[in-house]
Amino acid sequence: MKRLQSKTVRFIADVFDRLDYRKLGPIYCDEGGEEFWKDRRDPCQTLGKGLAEIVLNRLKPGGRSLYVGVGVAELPVLITEVLELDRHVEAFNLREDEVAALNHACKGLPFRIAARDARSARGMYDHLWIVSVLNDPESYPQLSALTYGQANPVTFDPASFANERAEVIALADACLSKLTAPSLVMTSVEEIPWIVEWCERKKIKYVLGEEDYPTAIVEDPVCAITIGPS
Repeated sequence: MKRLQSKTVRFIADVFDRLDYRKLGPIYCDEGGEEFWKDRRDPCQTLGKGLAEIVLNRLKPGGRSLYVGVGVAELPVLITEVLELDRHVEAFNLREDEVAALNHACKGLPFRIAARDARSARGMYDHLWIVSVLNDPESYPQLSALTYGQANPVTFDPASFANERAEVIALADACLSKLTAPSLVMTSVEEIPWIVEWCERKKIKYVLGEEDYPTAIVEDPVCAITIGPS
């Protein structure tokens, strides 16, 4: 198994040192943002490097990757792709304040995170990173509650859930349709049903990875899915 080069580890550490955790605090937490980052900063970097090594060993050099909802946790993976695999990455996040903080910390690296909907991405890709997006509690509160077994039968809104479900299906379809075959999808375990549903509806073969990998922010384990294997 390939390991991260020392120069990549240094770049990742430098980026995490440049992050403005005071600005990031209220983006990630309603209260106690500074304490949150004191607790999560090092695990986020460590687990991020672990995920970067997973991707390093699965992707070919020179390809194209699409990142949906990229945040602090994804930075080690992004950095590894561009520095060690010479890949082109397109990264998206709808929160403008977070995008500004991330781009400032990544200044000098060969990518910029865009504050736009990932559906605006052009071209085709052989890697899609879509982690804790299709079950995001801010964007899809009813769907998220159902996903995590927290739905209250008294207050659950089935009409809102139906709308959220349609939105998630549309988002998944738009992103997955940009993939070549074969391709790699990195997603959270909780989002697997959306990827599988798309593949089965399109009659496209897929292979679920046997392992899952821990994350430090939302703590949803991440898994790998190969789409359209040869």
